[in-house]
Amino acid sequence: MFTSQGPTLSELAVQALSSTEHGYDLLAPKFDRTPFRTPDHVLDAVVRAVRPLGPFRRGLDVCCGTGAGVGVLRQLCEDRVTGVDFSAGMLTEARSKAASTLADAPGAPAVDWIRADARALPFASAFDLAVSFGAFGHFLPRERPALFAQVHAALRPGGRFVFPVPAPPRISSTLYWGLWGFDAVMRVRNLLWRPPFIMYYRTFRLPDVLADLGRAGFTVDLLPLTELGRRPDGSPRCSVVVARRA
Repeated sequence: MFTSQGPTLSELAVQALSSTEHGYDLLAPKFDRTPFRTPDHVLDAVVRAVRPLGPFRRGLDVCCGTGAGVGVLRQLCEDRVTGVDFSAGMLTEARSKAASTLADAPGAPAVDWIRADARALPFASAFDLAVSFGAFGHFLPRERPALFAQVHAALRPGGRFVFPVPAPPRISSTLYWGLWGFDAVMRVRNLLWRPPFIMYYRTFRLPDVLADLGRAGFTVDLLPLTELGRRPDGSPRCSVVVARRA
C-alpha cells in the first residue's frame, strides 16, 4: 500500500498517537505517497461529472490537505480558488505543489490558502462551488450538521457542494472487515489516549449524510460515476453528491 518514499511504520505510529491536527502536520511531507490521497481517476471523474453543471466563478476546497481538490477546482472555476485546512503542514505542502503547477498553467485561476477549521469557515456567500475529498472521516457524526451549515453559508444562492461517495463494501468482503477493524482500533485508541485522533471510515453513512444536508438547507442529487465501474448488482461503484444551496 505504501511506496518506499512514503511514511515508515514508526512514523505512522507517531502520527496516530498525536492529535488529528499535529498528526497531519507530521504526515504532510509524505501524504501524497500514501493510499490516503484521493486517486487521480476519481478526481478526473468528478471533474467530468460536475463541469456540465457550471459555469463556476469561485471555488472552495474544504479540508484541502495537499491540494488535490484545488486541482479539481482549477479545472472548473474561472476566477479564483481557495483551499482551507486546519493543518499548517498540509497547507505548506499544498502551497509548494501549487507554485509549480500555477507557473505551468498561466490561464488557470489564482489560488488562496487559508488555515481555518471547517466547522468555523470565515466566509459568507462567497463561492459558487465547494468540494471535499476524503476528509469526512475526521468529523464525528454529531459534528456533520455544523460542518454542512458552514459550507451552506459559504456558498452563494444556487452554489453547489460536491463530493464523491463510494458504494459501501459488501459485508462478506475483506474491505468491509478491514474498515470495521480500523474503526474499532481507533475507538480503543481514543478511549485510552489523549489527545484524540479522529479518523473513522464507517461513520459516513449516505442516508444519514443526505438527511444532514437537507437539514442544512441543501437540495441533493446523486450523479453516478459510471466510468469508475459497477458492482455485480449493476449499481455504480462510486457516485458524486451534488448538494445545491436553494
